[in-house]
Formats: sequence, structure tokens, C-alpha cells
Amino acid sequence: MQFLVSRFNPERDDKPRQQSFEVETWRGMMLRDALLEIKRQDESFTFRHSCGEGVCGSDGVNVNGTNRLACITPVSELNAPVEVRPFPGRPIIRDLVVDMSQFYNQYRAVEPWLVRKDPMPEQEILQSPEEREKLDGLYECIMCGCCSTACPSFWWNPEKFHGPQALLTAWRFLADSRDQAEEERLDALEGPYKLFRCHTIMNCVEVCPKGLNPTKAIGHIKQLMLKNAI
Repeated sequence: MQFLVSRFNPERDDKPRQQSFEVETWRGMMLRDALLEIKRQDESFTFRHSCGEGVCGSDGVNVNGTNRLACITPVSELNAPVEVRPFPGRPIIRDLVVDMSQFYNQYRAVEPWLVRKDPMPEQEILQSPEEREKLDGLYECIMCGCCSTACPSFWWNPEKFHGPQALLTAWRFLADSRDQAEEERLDALEGPYKLFRCHTIMNCVEVCPKGLNPTKAIGHIKQLMLKNAI
């Protein structure tokens, strides 16, 4: 099967180029397996990967125009030639490896931890089953970056728009009954860029390997802002 993979070495290349490789496929082969076969053919080929089980989120790439996790993408579902490129909208470090610094900066900007103002109890902070259920579909994010790097608003305003992943995380804490920083969190999202650059294109929903819905979470934040403003 033919694979066209993006190659870029900043020491010798002015821009990325596509290189063709032939890989013998087998039943149940994942794209990560194919990329490892390519690396066996050319040890200079570079891509990120780790657990191989769709948990760590490290091997996100753009495959035939769609962001995916290589480790859970069956080769049998891909049309040949398979074009594998780095995530769009991110600076390329080498081959399929991109600089995700801005992505992580936006994640940290929403303060992804519980904020408490009351004294901490001696044991756990209790939640009802109904309160806990509100977090389903929010905490499962594996930080792969598929959603934010598929979002045109994030490409155009990476320094200002927080992106789908960070805003999903923001709602995860706004929706948490144990958190006591709602006002501060909403104030931090005020303005024309951090939140409201989302135009509900829903690329983020389409590419999320965990089936999460950042667009819905962003909508909840906007509704909460409106409710508090009335």
C-alpha cells in the first residue's frame, strides 16, 4: 500500500515535501503500525507515539485531510495513497512532529484545577450522583490536540482564542459542583477572542477520537455568561 508522508528537516529543507513509501499491510494493521514500518525503512523519519492504545494522545496526525490518532486508525479504512501530514496550523519541528506549545498554554490559561474558597474538608468533597453525571463527556479528554488543530479560529488566532480543547476543559470545571470560582472563570473568558471566536463549525466534534463535544461545552459557557449578565 502506498503512503505519502510529509518530510521536513529544518536543517536542510525550506518547506515540507511528500515522500512515497510502500508498506506491506496486514489484517488489523493500524496507521501507527504503518508509520513504524516506514521508520524501519528510513530511520530518519520522525513522528510522536507512545502507548498505542488511544489513551496518551501523542500520535495525532492529519490523514487524508482529517485529524486522527494513528494508533486507532485502521489502515483498511483508508483510501490509497494514504497522505499523512502533521497537524495543520502548528509550526513543524520535524516531519510529523509539530510544536504544541500554544495548545498547552491555552489549556493552562483556563486553570484546569479545582478552586476552593471554603476550608477543605478532612475527607473528600462529596457530590451527588446527579452532580457527578454532569461531568460525563468532559473529563475524558486525552489532550491529543485533534480538535484545536482542526479549528480555523485556532489557526487564525492561536494567541487569543483558547480553542476547543481548553474551552471544553473550562466548562468541565464550571460544571463541577465542587469548584467555587465560577465568577473568576467567566471573567477570564470575557472579550471578543478567548471564547467568542468559536463559530460552531464543529470540526472539533467531527475529529475527536473520544466522541466528545467541545462545541456543546462552549455553548454552555455562553449560556452561563448570558444568565449571569441578566
